[in-house]
Amino acid sequence: MRIEIVAVGTELLLGQIADTNSAWLGEQLAAAGVDSHFHQAVGDNKDRIVLALRTALARSDGVIVTGGLGPTQDDITREAIAEVMGVPLVRQEALVRRIEELFLARGRAMPANNLRQADVPVGATVIEQTNGTAPGLICPVGSQVIYAVPGVPHEMADMFTRGILPDIEARLERAGQRAVIGSRTLRTWGASESALAEALDDRVRDLDAQATGPLADRGKVTIAFLASGIEGIKVRLTARASSPADLQVLLDAEERTVRKILFERLGDVIFGTDDESMEHAVGALLAERHLTIGLAESMTGGLISARLVNVPGASRWFRGCVVSYDAEVKYAVLKVDRGPVVTAAAARQMADGACRVLGSDVGLSVTGVAGPDEQEGVTPGTLFVGIVLPNGSVTAQELRVPGDRDRVRQYGAISALDLLRRTVSRELPIGH
Repeated sequence: MRIEIVAVGTELLLGQIADTNSAWLGEQLAAAGVDSHFHQAVGDNKDRIVLALRTALARSDGVIVTGGLGPTQDDITREAIAEVMGVPLVRQEALVRRIEELFLARGRAMPANNLRQADVPVGATVIEQTNGTAPGLICPVGSQVIYAVPGVPHEMADMFTRGILPDIEARLERAGQRAVIGSRTLRTWGASESALAEALDDRVRDLDAQATGPLADRGKVTIAFLASGIEGIKVRLTARASSPADLQVLLDAEERTVRKILFERLGDVIFGTDDESMEHAVGALLAERHLTIGLAESMTGGLISARLVNVPGASRWFRGCVVSYDAEVKYAVLKVDRGPVVTAAAARQMADGACRVLGSDVGLSVTGVAGPDEQEGVTPGTLFVGIVLPNGSVTAQELRVPGDRDRVRQYGAISALDLLRRTVSRELPIGH
């Protein structure tokens, strides 16, 4: 079953408010096993709303319209739906009384304009209002359906849950099309979107072939790539199955396949799944190995520490941070040799100093140049990350990150955490 979403409101087109309703509805439809291939936004114009509805019905089995059910002159969704259905609007006295009661309960008189909200296309079913004054509508159009709900988010969500979703589920049941759709996101750092796509190209082709081949009735999996700025590239696996248990089997199997391919072709680029951030991944790694960490930050100015303390339970493994922004602090507190401080040697000494000053098992340091006015002769975006491990390993690596001053610092913070993650995983495996 395919459902298209049409959001009504000139304010959406002008960018005055964000269309969060369509995003929420898309998520709910996917969870119910319903495809939503198109979303539209249309202004408060009857002819254009009619066109949007007819366009949606030409390519989908049903439509959910949000907005335009209020009491004012520009709330014309009801009129547009009636025109598409080819029926008149009829005022329902039961709805009039219900709206009057809502106003009386608030100690207010009902304006005459609100009577328009009791107008219902002939043949439509009402979704009773429990929050606002506008009822929702379930409007049959032959074998298809138009659902109409208010644009106020909490009213929309309530009516979707109480009225629309049960109706969709009943239609799916009658058609023998019940299914569930779910996604799992693999979060990566250190590989470009094009590199990830190239590494998984053969797998994407295989999945496309399976979707139309003899295995199509066993489930369907797709792969998509989502660039997420300073949080890396996400590889989203989406599956359709006949039951939640089958869905998990499909996602688990595909995750194993994708992880294997990416590790073999790009290395350890996957750091987490779904909502797991880089700092959560690092925290889990340290906790598993019963290690504590201390930081020495220069260029990043405490950004790494701020990320780490955002992880619940960080006090078990995070000792603290020396923000050694001034070179004299590096010399006096961390015992870095006097001289240039944006070097591999300085990064190693900073990490060692962090371990000594903070009493930690692991030391992580960052020193670099975020802007053109910071150190002559060093290209902005250059940083050195130092890592000290309890096995005696003391290393430093030069990294280059793009962007303006703020992005360089943000990229530097997550890049340092990623390098730590990879280094600890490689050199301090569990059980050793």
